[in-house]
Amino acid sequence: MNDFFILMKSELIIVFIIFLLLFVKLGKGIANEKLLPIIQALLLLNFLVGFFFNQEGDLFGDMFSTNPLIAFEKNILSLGVYLIAMLSSDWLKKTKHLIEFFILMLSALLGMFLLISSGNLLIFYLALELATIPIAAMANFDLEKKSSSEGAIKLILSSAFSSGILLFGISFIYGITGSLNFVEIALQADKSPLFIMAFIFLFSSFAFKLSIVPFHLWTADVYEGSPIAVTSFLSVVSKGAIAFILITILYKVFKPIQDVWYILIVVLSVASMLVGNLFALRQQNIKRFLAFSSIAQVGFILVGVSSYSKIGISSVVYFILVYMLSNLAAFGVASVISEHTGKENISDYKGMYSTNSFLSWILALALFSLAGIPPTAGFFGKLFLLTSGGANGSYLFITIAALNMIISLYYYLRLVRAVFIDKNDQPIAKITISADVKLGMIICGVGIVLIGIMGWIFDFIQSLH
Repeated sequence: MNDFFILMKSELIIVFIIFLLLFVKLGKGIANEKLLPIIQALLLLNFLVGFFFNQEGDLFGDMFSTNPLIAFEKNILSLGVYLIAMLSSDWLKKTKHLIEFFILMLSALLGMFLLISSGNLLIFYLALELATIPIAAMANFDLEKKSSSEGAIKLILSSAFSSGILLFGISFIYGITGSLNFVEIALQADKSPLFIMAFIFLFSSFAFKLSIVPFHLWTADVYEGSPIAVTSFLSVVSKGAIAFILITILYKVFKPIQDVWYILIVVLSVASMLVGNLFALRQQNIKRFLAFSSIAQVGFILVGVSSYSKIGISSVVYFILVYMLSNLAAFGVASVISEHTGKENISDYKGMYSTNSFLSWILALALFSLAGIPPTAGFFGKLFLLTSGGANGSYLFITIAALNMIISLYYYLRLVRAVFIDKNDQPIAKITISADVKLGMIICGVGIVLIGIMGWIFDFIQSLH
């Protein structure tokens, strides 16, 4: 029983917060201005507890497993949820369904925690559905906007199709190996055409969740239609969780066919970087811009995944931490501007530095990090990914990835130029930022700078496995 409470502490804390919110909802109700700080405090507590009592172990016949690295991955996701609650507080205070929003978001987070710890394809599938269905409801949270409903419908239909393909792949794997356990599947895996086809079906579901080209077509529309808080969650927390479990699936379950999935990863990585970068060049809406930016960033994550090494795992975990802080900072600025002015086009950002210097510097720092400009943490994150990806001697692959970094510089710096250099007769008016939003932005900004400078963080991640 002690093992149960210690090994599943992260999941149990999330369940406790969900039930607490349900009881509050059943009561007389509390004003959003009073309830939101309490929720933020609980999310911060959940993040801090994640650093303690982390042990390695299995439960439920190896269906659930955890270790210090998995606990750290869960903590990255918990930090992301806490920062979203801080950065989107202006919007959250105005919404009529604050409790429902956090119940849905925490339910999705619980599914992601179980997903990362899954050791069996059955719990893997159930956790994936728990992590997906609440997000579709969250995407429709701007009830008065038609685009929000359209985004939610596109997400749920695409998710249903993705789940069908996943189940098809799982059924093939079970038919071939006679097991759903990760370890047993790895022992019986072979390079038969049927097993490779089953793997491709399974991987296609991952590709959809990660917005890997050509499974990315839903991304920009859903990002644009959803509230920015939901877009942030989709872009960072959801993709982070899928990237973490993808490493486990590829490195442990499909280890015997590593030469097959390596080619697949390389091709899709190049395609994602090229398509993401080229489409980001022509976007005018800030959310669609960041959507295609995230597709390109996933291409870089796949560079690290392709290395099939411990340093590859460390580089991916490190990059997702950096990417989370950078993307949330950018979305935080977009959320503040959208909430106060209703403006979401890049052209509206021209001359913003003259009236909102703090927001401008946070946005610039986030964009520099996403572009991989030193000395931000994004530079070191991409450096580690390229270094680990180059360990296999695929120099053409690494050269293409490096060239895509140069392409991305153009569209990231285009937005920086609009903010700091371009003239605007009617720039965005001075915006008063609330204390919790400002704190969230400062955490992101400081993290972008310090994580790059403090090399011991990468060494710490390496020590966890």
